[in-house]
Amino acid sequence: MYFYKIVRFLAVLIFNILFRIDIEGRGNIPNKGRVVLCSNHISVLDPIVLAIAVPRPISFMAKKELFENKIIAKLIYELGAFPVDRKSSDISAIRSSLKVLKDEKILGIFPEGTRVEKMDLDSAKPGVSLISIKGKSPVVPVYIQSKYKLFSRIVVRIGRPIYLDEYFDKKLSTEEYKSISKDILKSIYSLDNA
Repeated sequence: MYFYKIVRFLAVLIFNILFRIDIEGRGNIPNKGRVVLCSNHISVLDPIVLAIAVPRPISFMAKKELFENKIIAKLIYELGAFPVDRKSSDISAIRSSLKVLKDEKILGIFPEGTRVEKMDLDSAKPGVSLISIKGKSPVVPVYIQSKYKLFSRIVVRIGRPIYLDEYFDKKLSTEEYKSISKDILKSIYSLDNA
């Protein structure tokens, strides 16, 4: 994770010149142990902003298209990210996610699966809650508010962890996972203008 720290350090320097970043609720990130970090997704810059906002390294689930170029793929892998096929139930991505959590690290997921401008509950993916529950991990909701215009303000609001312990040993249907994922998405958007 040495490479991650160098890239994060450079990102902090550059982004603090280009934007005004306000981070609220940083203390809601557990100092150690597994965490599923779930955020809204408004820009390709979101993973960088989250990496700046969160003091611990984040392993992001990223769309597989980003890994088509070998050089970019190597760079992204070095930063701890791994690919996901957004058009299907990607068992490999689920396994990679669970390994991140088993290693007591932070997994970064955008529950809507793509960039969106406003909340659409139907876009919440059941895999988000499935990974959190199977990985026996708390979920930390994050809301990013910005237009990403140069020298504008970026607000990152980090919510309190959501514990899903009540579901850990239960057999749930896809619909139940989807419902829990919708609740996670609601908790993200509840941080808007909080």
